[in-house]
Amino acid sequence: MEILQSTLEQIPFFSIPSLQIQDVLDISLVSYGIYKLIMWIKDTRTWAVFKGVVFIVALALMSYFFGMHTLSFIITNTLTVGTIAMIILFQPELRRALEQIGQGKLWGSVTTNEKESEAALDEASINSIARAATQMAKTKTGALIVIESTTLLSEYERTGIIIDAVISSQLLINIFEKNTPLHDGAVIICKNRITAATCFLPLSDNMSLSKDLGTRHRAAIGVTEETDAVVVVVSEETGAISYVRNGKIKRDLDAEMLTTLLGRKKKSKSSQKKMKLWKGRGQNG
Repeated sequence: MEILQSTLEQIPFFSIPSLQIQDVLDISLVSYGIYKLIMWIKDTRTWAVFKGVVFIVALALMSYFFGMHTLSFIITNTLTVGTIAMIILFQPELRRALEQIGQGKLWGSVTTNEKESEAALDEASINSIARAATQMAKTKTGALIVIESTTLLSEYERTGIIIDAVISSQLLINIFEKNTPLHDGAVIICKNRITAATCFLPLSDNMSLSKDLGTRHRAAIGVTEETDAVVVVVSEETGAISYVRNGKIKRDLDAEMLTTLLGRKKKSKSSQKKMKLWKGRGQNG
């Protein structure tokens, strides 16, 4: 090995640097950080813009190597101004990334798995939500139920009225009953408790959403685009039950389908058949 290294070092412009433990650790941390950053960007709305930035950087490198002075001048000045614009444009995403770093979520630690376990709904809560959604669907009572996962929903809870009650189908139905003080807005569920009602949610600005979707559904999609929460929606117009996650909506569900999506139960054979029927009906809006 020493002979091979000495031979290679005699070649001009070629040398093998000594590799220490701290160098391996340094490279590993940087590589892992870049990987987690790319995966985080991929899971947010910034992914399309990120690909555009990569294209512009590649174009800038090409103009530099091939001596395209005019193109290089335009891109260089665009990137200079664009850096400030990007910081302003993606301020909410940057803030969310810093919050996730502080909460240990961005790096996929063991603590995250524990929080996911705590956030998971138990069987009683799942059945209560499914039962309430089914009853409200029969009477076409509009409902918007947000279930917290690992991303905290405190900023949305503050826009509503704090309740902090055990989940029950009767309570959920009573909250969304028409012409009652709490019916307008969203209910937020955290750690198997109803924490707040009449909460305001951000509306999705996705222009490709179906025109059939009203404000309630757009709010459900909007909050799942910004967080990892899941949302159950009951349409006031049609009584249809929908499930929203990661900005994607599955519509026209029954109690069994909703229970399967929310819970940790094993799917029965009949449930699997039904899932196949509506799987193709899942829409991105």
